[in-house]
Amino acid sequence: MAANLKEVRGRITSVKSTMQITKAMKMVSASKLRRATDRIVQIRPYANQLNSVLANIVSNLQGDYNLDLAQERELKKVLIVVVTSDKGLCGGFNANVLKLVKSLIKEKYAELENKGKIELLFIGKKGIDAFRTSRIESNLSYVNTLGKLDFENSSMVAQDIITLFKNGVYDRVEVVYNMFKNAAVQIPTVEQYLPVQTQVQNENSISADYIFEPGKEEILDTLIPNILKTQFFRFLLDSVASEHGARMTAMDKATDNANELLKDLSIMYNRARQAAITTELSEIVSGAAALSAE
Repeated sequence: MAANLKEVRGRITSVKSTMQITKAMKMVSASKLRRATDRIVQIRPYANQLNSVLANIVSNLQGDYNLDLAQERELKKVLIVVVTSDKGLCGGFNANVLKLVKSLIKEKYAELENKGKIELLFIGKKGIDAFRTSRIESNLSYVNTLGKLDFENSSMVAQDIITLFKNGVYDRVEVVYNMFKNAAVQIPTVEQYLPVQTQVQNENSISADYIFEPGKEEILDTLIPNILKTQFFRFLLDSVASEHGARMTAMDKATDNANELLKDLSIMYNRARQAAITTELSEIVSGAAALSAE
């Protein structure tokens, strides 16, 4: 019985220690989430408006300007950008993205996959780990980009992707990431990054006929890559906010579960302790009765 009590005490100590860790991680994630939420809330309307402007410009070019970044080509090779986290303990955050990537490849690009014409670009360590044994090529990765995320770092990755597309290495680029809704809800999302889509997704957008000054070619060659870099930055900010929200929620649930387990262990410990005391009392009474009989 003493051994059983010692084992339960050890489990109680272990659960209390784990609960302290989950509480601390929840507080850290909550703090980071506030900052991440502020950033995504600030950039999202700006990025969405830029996206509408970009689609509007491309749809109104009417063939008088050959825009490489909006050119639909025969699909010979596709790049899928997979945005995950560098660390775990964030619930289904990474699993949902990875599941969506596999579904996208299977349903949309199965033929290209069989030909070995699908390549993955990973932002985040967890994506690399998940596809380490996959036969799909994954020569590109950007680890620790999300940990020190700013527009400059994001732009470097976006510029690499844009350059590869312009050089004809890839004919389409898709981005898979978690779109942030709130701390408890993250939406796994696929968005076509390149070529630039010509349909304006916002129903309230008005088709505009732009006047370019000093010149269309000069402006578009500078404007469109910058808009695309902003869009890519928004993808990453969404993912960072989603990660912190998912981790905060996961740690909150883990703390609740630890509390429940602690209650059960306390009851188990008290019952075992009472049983031990009862056994000792019974032995004492039996011993006293035996002495009296003599």
